[in-house]
Amino acid sequence: MFHDPCSMFCDQDMAVKKVEKTEKVVKPKTAKVAKPKAEKVVKAAKKVVKKEVAPVAVEKVAAVPVVKEKVAKKIAGVYFYAVGRRKTSVAQVRLYENDKATENDIIINDKKLKDYFPTISLQNNLLSPLKAVGMHNKFSMTVLVRGGGVTGQVEAVRLGIARALVVFNAELKKTLKDLGLMTRDAREVERKKAGLKKARKAPQWAKR
Repeated sequence: MFHDPCSMFCDQDMAVKKVEKTEKVVKPKTAKVAKPKAEKVVKAAKKVVKKEVAPVAVEKVAAVPVVKEKVAKKIAGVYFYAVGRRKTSVAQVRLYENDKATENDIIINDKKLKDYFPTISLQNNLLSPLKAVGMHNKFSMTVLVRGGGVTGQVEAVRLGIARALVVFNAELKKTLKDLGLMTRDAREVERKKAGLKKARKAPQWAKR
């Protein structure tokens, strides 16, 4: 059997090509170079050193109750009684004979005169009947006054003192009456009227 040499070479070339195709070219893998990681800077936390303080024993102090000062002094004995009024104030006055009396012996609603009526003008107004007859330091006094304001209460007590002095000695009435200390001041606040702002004050009138 005759073989063509050309066909033999051709077959060998084809076989070589097939082998080349089947052989996979393995490329060398380049090793990945690990990048140097940035070093993490860890800040050292500052340690706060707590100083241990020895517990101090605290003594508990009992709360002292606040008591309003009231005059504990009670005046007893024979007294001369009268009632004075002014506006809406009513004063009940009791006079006790005392040759060594001072302003501290004048007690109004369980308080001393200077504590209840602190201004000098009010004190002088209240004591005016006693000064008018020259008996300023001759009586101790207790007063119970209710209602009204400061002025009304002072004038009510003043009228009560004047009336009590007349009970003590009727001959003092003329002196006190001449000074106007025996007169009951009847002036009071007039009532508000309907349609008006006050007792007589009217709203502004508009023509149109």
